[in-house]
Amino acid sequence: MLTVGQLSRGELDRQLAGAGIRLGTGRFTTCLRSAIPSVADGIHLLYADYPLRPADGFADFHLQLTRPRNLRRWLGPQVTLLYDGRSLFKPLPLDQAFPMFEWGLNWCVSSRANRYLIVHAAVIEKGGRAAILPAPPGSGKSTLCAALVGRGGWRLLSDELTLLRLDDGEIVPLPRPISLKNGSIDVIRDYVPDSVMSRPVTDTVKGTVAHVRAPAASVARAADTARPAWVVFPRYEASAALQAVPLARGDTFMQLAGNCFNYSLLGAEGFTALAGLVEQSAGLRFTYSVLDEALAYFDALAAVP
Repeated sequence: MLTVGQLSRGELDRQLAGAGIRLGTGRFTTCLRSAIPSVADGIHLLYADYPLRPADGFADFHLQLTRPRNLRRWLGPQVTLLYDGRSLFKPLPLDQAFPMFEWGLNWCVSSRANRYLIVHAAVIEKGGRAAILPAPPGSGKSTLCAALVGRGGWRLLSDELTLLRLDDGEIVPLPRPISLKNGSIDVIRDYVPDSVMSRPVTDTVKGTVAHVRAPAASVARAADTARPAWVVFPRYEASAALQAVPLARGDTFMQLAGNCFNYSLLGAEGFTALAGLVEQSAGLRFTYSVLDEALAYFDALAAVP
């Protein structure tokens, strides 16, 4: 199947500005249209390994990033995101166009893919077993995820959204660029020097943001599910000694439920799926300050049968 990277930059620009591309990300296909150069820059840099699905095929989501045509355009260069032709979000400064695409695609999956239980968490895999990393913004979740994927040999399933299949409890991969914010950008640039990273965008609602390209091997295995084995609630704390505290299943369940987008919506199915996940996973509260120590701990986890 043709990939984004097999298109010349000129052809990518032409297709994006015209009928759009059908970008494959795991189980989802997104029809994306935009004539904004920074969107094409981000797709060209970070999605080179992703498949382009047939132009006449089905798309789960139809997204367009465009310049507003109303009075807002006089406030300064802006971008708006259209979902199925409708604007659902406030316009942002034009230089935030690519982050807006990433945030918009997260919204599409988290609000529409209710055939899965969706947890706001990074998720990585080694040896067929997955570690789920739920945590609030600023906890160091994405930094840890990028380090484990970039240097620890773990497969990226997702940086933001853990998709749990309702019928068998398997985790469905959604490998996409890893979102980094503020100080974590330089941390990963130094710690994983061969990572491919987008240009940092400043003054967003999340601060300064940049995205790291998902490993090609993770993208290639987007159809390979994984079995949940650990639920690790990470927290970065400067100068803290590494600490991993086991959690009772009830505590793990309640904390995970609070990180789900659609637990209540799914009703009994959601409860059963979450209970099954907790039953087969070890829950841990994990504090770290040194990435080398964190990676060594995760290696030890994966080494236990």
